[in-house]
Amino acid sequence: MTGEADGGAPTPLRLEDLNVPSGPCAHFERYDLLRDQAPAHPGVAGAQDHPFLLVSEMADIRACFQNPAVFSSSAVVPHTPDPPYLWIPEMLDGRRHQRWRQLLGPFFAPSAVARYKPRVHAVINGILDEVAPDGGCDFVADVALRFPNTIFMEIMGLPVADASTFQDWETAILHVGNSASEGSLAAMREVVNYFAALIRRRRAEPRRDMLSAATAWRIEGEPVSDEDLLGFCLLMFMAGLDTVAMQLSYSMLHLARHPEDRCRLVADPALWDGAVEEFLRYYSFVSPGRKAVTDTEVAGCPVRAGEMVFLPLVSANRDPKEFPDADKVIIDRRENRHLAFGAGPHRCLGSHLARQELLIGLRAWHERIPDYDLDAAVPIREHGGQVGLDNLPLRWAA
Repeated sequence: MTGEADGGAPTPLRLEDLNVPSGPCAHFERYDLLRDQAPAHPGVAGAQDHPFLLVSEMADIRACFQNPAVFSSSAVVPHTPDPPYLWIPEMLDGRRHQRWRQLLGPFFAPSAVARYKPRVHAVINGILDEVAPDGGCDFVADVALRFPNTIFMEIMGLPVADASTFQDWETAILHVGNSASEGSLAAMREVVNYFAALIRRRRAEPRRDMLSAATAWRIEGEPVSDEDLLGFCLLMFMAGLDTVAMQLSYSMLHLARHPEDRCRLVADPALWDGAVEEFLRYYSFVSPGRKAVTDTEVAGCPVRAGEMVFLPLVSANRDPKEFPDADKVIIDRRENRHLAFGAGPHRCLGSHLARQELLIGLRAWHERIPDYDLDAAVPIREHGGQVGLDNLPLRWAA
């Protein structure tokens, strides 16, 4: 990944080279190679060559997440250290971030997640009723992008009928180019315009959903502004329509490639909880960034104020210093303190819901379709940016 420039200095990484579309899991393997070479790598990103530092080892990545006084969340991607948008609450720091999490907490607390469970079962079983008789499907399109997304859209109060349009916008924002590209910014504007109209409707006719509740939220006595409300909606839209879908897809890719693990899980469903945690560890596709607010250093490398650190979770979670046999999926692994949901004050608020959906979705599939394999005639594609699978062709005996 890094070579020698003419003067003998290391050639910096280019973020765009890391993010080129590839075969399945190639992006994870690139991070593995980098971690084997060094604990940190200088890089540049975007048309303006913004400098950043890619951090490879878990101890350093965790330390960055846990030090928000030095590493701000006001920017979260290396190619956009001064973003023209604000994703709320992801890009907030300090007290303001805490207040937003307090407002969101009741929707994602374990008690709330438990109430969603019957609906989660109903949605996945309805999808399986359609898919199982066909003897094959593209798991990404036919299951992963329908199942958790339906649940999230219902919680948020978004019309499920608009799901395909939302997915087109999601792809443009997260998977094509970068978040500073004109295509991405145009898609964000479409999302914001959509939510502005929906917020007006919810103010006039509130419902029992998160968006209606949000229109009445107050922070320290002041109503949430429309601008902040739209920043919140933009983040919820992006986080809710991609993360669980991609984690499900990588889990199913693994089980299609490793029938020995699949057979163990089918024979002993008590193993599923641990297997879900191991899939979260090994196939962590989220790569957040943080912006240094003062001159500092990470892994012995200088980082100047205003520069970004890039923190690929999969690199942390496959660090052999932290996990025995880190390069292997061990579905009954005992100690598994992974960082798939991040760490520090910004640790993923939706982790309880995500775990529930992963567990219910994977168990329900294997109760109905325990034996399947990959359709070798169809290449599997993986996109960069927010890494994920474009497709996953599966087949089975109907």
